[in-house]
Amino acid sequence: MAKFRFAGRVIKKNKTYVDFPYLITVCIMIAFGLIMVFSASSAVSVRLHGDSWAIFRQQAAWVAVGAIGMFVASNYDYKKLGKWANIGLGITIVMHIAVLIPGLGISVGGATRWLGTQSVRFQPSEFAKIALILFFARHLSTNASKLKTFKGLLFPYMVVIGIMGGLLMFQPHFSATLLISVTLIVMLFVAGAKLWHFAVISAPAVPLLIWLVISAPYRLRRITAFLDPFNPEFVREESFQIVQSLYAIGSGGIFGVGLGRSRQKFLYLPEPHNDFIFSVIAEELGWIGVILVISLFIFLIKRGIKIAANAPDAFGTFLAVGITTLIGFQALVNIAVVTSSMPVTGMQLPFFSYGGTAMAVIMTAMGVMLNISRQSSATQL
Repeated sequence: MAKFRFAGRVIKKNKTYVDFPYLITVCIMIAFGLIMVFSASSAVSVRLHGDSWAIFRQQAAWVAVGAIGMFVASNYDYKKLGKWANIGLGITIVMHIAVLIPGLGISVGGATRWLGTQSVRFQPSEFAKIALILFFARHLSTNASKLKTFKGLLFPYMVVIGIMGGLLMFQPHFSATLLISVTLIVMLFVAGAKLWHFAVISAPAVPLLIWLVISAPYRLRRITAFLDPFNPEFVREESFQIVQSLYAIGSGGIFGVGLGRSRQKFLYLPEPHNDFIFSVIAEELGWIGVILVISLFIFLIKRGIKIAANAPDAFGTFLAVGITTLIGFQALVNIAVVTSSMPVTGMQLPFFSYGGTAMAVIMTAMGVMLNISRQSSATQL
C-alpha cells in the first residue's frame, strides 16, 4: 500500500498486482516445455516433415496464441466470466455431439476426438475442461448450501458429469473423462458435499467400470500388461510404450545423457514429444531434471491453492480450485503412467507436452488465475 501526502494528510492508495511467483513459474515451465518439445520431437519431425524444427514451430505458434489468451484473461475481470457459464457448457455439449456425427468428427488412431480438418483440428475436450470448471464454479458459488442434501448434489451437478462423461466415452476418451470427473468432484467436495454422497453415487459406478473394462478387450489387455509389462506376450504391443519409457528413465541416471542426446526418441518411444515427454526429460536431464519438473508443479499447485484461499469471493475460490486441480491431477496421472505406476492412458503433461489446443487453453486458464490473484491483492491491501 503506497503512501503520499496531500494537504498535510497521509493518503493511502491500493496497488493491485498479480501473483508474480505464480507468473514466473508458469513462464519457466512454458519455456522449459518448448525446449523439451524441440529436443523430443526432432527425430519424429524429420520423419514426418523432413524438418527437425517443424513440430517445434507449430508448438511455438500455439504458445504465442496462448500468450495472447493469458494476457487478455489476466486483464479481464474474472467475475464477468460467470455470465458465460451456461452458454459455454451448451456450446461444449454441441461440439461433443458434433464429434460423434459421421463426416464431422475426425478419427485418429481409432478414436474420434477432433473437429476441423486433417491439417487444422482441435479437441473439444480441451474446451470442455475449462467450460465445466466455469459452470460448476458459477453455480456452486450461489448454491453451495444445497450440497448438504443428496438431491442437491445429484441435480444438476452429477447429471452434468454423467452427460459429459458419456459423450467422452463414446469417442472414446477415457483419460479426459477421468480428468474432468475428478476435477469436478474435488470442486464439489470443497463446496461442502459429504463423503457418503460420493460413496452412494460411486457404488453403481463400480460394476459399470468393470463392464467397461470387460467389454473392451484392449482395456483388459492394457491392465494385464501393466501388471507384467516385460511379459513377451505384451512387450511388442500393449506394454511397448511403457517398456520403452522405462528404458529411457532408467538410462538417464542422476544427471542424464545430456540435453538433445536421448536415444529412445529415435522412433523407439512412441509420442516422445507428447504423452511420454517426461520420459525424455528423465533420460536427457536425469533425476535432476525430474526433480526440477516435479518441484515446479508442486510450487505452482501450492501457489494455486493460496490464490484460491485468498480469492475475494466464492466464485473465484471455486474457479481457482478447479483450475489448480486440473493441472495437478493431469500432471500426476501423466507421471504415474510413464513410470508404470498405473495403466497406460493418454494424458498430456501440462506446459510440456506437444498440443496446440491444450497449450492455448491452459495458458488462458493461467491468465484467469492471475486475474483472481490480482483482485485478491486488491481486496486484502
